[in-house]
Amino acid sequence: MSARRAGKSASGIPAKVEEAALTGTNRGAGRSTGRVVSGQAGGAFREAGGPGAEPAAGPAGGRPGAGEASPGGSSRGGASAGGASPRKGRLGGVSAARTGLRSAGARLSALAAAIALLGVVAVLGLRFGSIPISTSDAIDALFRYSAESYEQTVVRFLRLPRTVIGLGVGAALAVSGAAMQATTRNPLADPSILGVNAGAAFGVVTAVYFGQMTHPLQFVWFAFAGGLAASAVVYAIGSVGSGGATPVKLALAGVVISALLNSWLTGLLLFSRETLDVVRFWLAGSLAGRDLSVFFAVLPFLVVGVVGMLLSAEQLNVLSMGEETARALGMHTGRTRLLITALGVLMVGAAVAAAGPIGFVGLAVPHIVRSVVGPDYRWVLPFCVVVGPLMLLSADIVGRVIARPAEVQVGIVTAFVGAPFLIALARRRQVADV
Repeated sequence: MSARRAGKSASGIPAKVEEAALTGTNRGAGRSTGRVVSGQAGGAFREAGGPGAEPAAGPAGGRPGAGEASPGGSSRGGASAGGASPRKGRLGGVSAARTGLRSAGARLSALAAAIALLGVVAVLGLRFGSIPISTSDAIDALFRYSAESYEQTVVRFLRLPRTVIGLGVGAALAVSGAAMQATTRNPLADPSILGVNAGAAFGVVTAVYFGQMTHPLQFVWFAFAGGLAASAVVYAIGSVGSGGATPVKLALAGVVISALLNSWLTGLLLFSRETLDVVRFWLAGSLAGRDLSVFFAVLPFLVVGVVGMLLSAEQLNVLSMGEETARALGMHTGRTRLLITALGVLMVGAAVAAAGPIGFVGLAVPHIVRSVVGPDYRWVLPFCVVVGPLMLLSADIVGRVIARPAEVQVGIVTAFVGAPFLIALARRRQVADV
């Protein structure tokens, strides 16, 4: 009996995994049946020709590069897991090395530049508003605060909290958006796809209507609970039937539950003008009117979600290659998708509870980042942590300046300014593959 009939190839690798190699996944990628091993010489994901993969120049340490013939007679240049040539990345069929930053050094330099720019924007957020404040007063408000100075009081108790909340909320929305796009393999996915925004809004409106709550710290927990409950219902509905919780069923369930909850809260707002007066700014998405107590209330959930997602970058890389490929590489896709979805819901629930449903950030930032660094989530997620708050704080500053002495809510600005930017990006080059 031949080695292949015994379930093994001549090289000793399970035939199932070697079959995946014939469609573009290198045979060195799947060694474990319970977990995905990154491996050496770029790891399983890079060998598979997936996001961030580079063409192999030849054998490395005696192992064939991606696209070389594997035992069984496959010729060089077979189709990759994404359907493109293995000598190409998955960024619209063009090599990621040509469309993004190629080397790790260049990516690190870009990340450092983004962090420095975020620091500048944060300082500008302390300075600009209905009244301009000098940089020296803004810095003194942080380190040498004087209660006698009106400018320092404005910075300390009004602008500093909204800047800090913007940092946390922007990072959470961007990271969760990238994760949702990877797990659902849907480039239009964002944090609202699982009904988190609608559930949080439902919780807040219901709490204000029946409980007569007026302060954000009072109804923040109802927003958090509503977002988690709505996501649990969506996941339960999407898990019904054969195949379990597939991306398509989750997206459809999310649309249905969101429509149902939005109709409920719209009805409540029509019956109660007082409720509308309390929640209208929150529903538009705003960083104003919150103090640091709101931020510290949701901070543990933001930290757990962001850190957990950063540690799951390799799993996101494999999930983005497709269900069959991920299973061939030994991943328990259902369990992994459930864990990543739970982390995303945790982050988004906390972010929406603190600042309201803010759109566009979770949708656009991952695409912008992938257009720069390529589709490798080991780089996409760290950049999202920085670019997300950078975009959100910039939009908040614009909203404060364009309507002085009043202001435009940040959720309106992100949609008004960000949508044309995303259209321009899509026209300039193909949108990065998820």
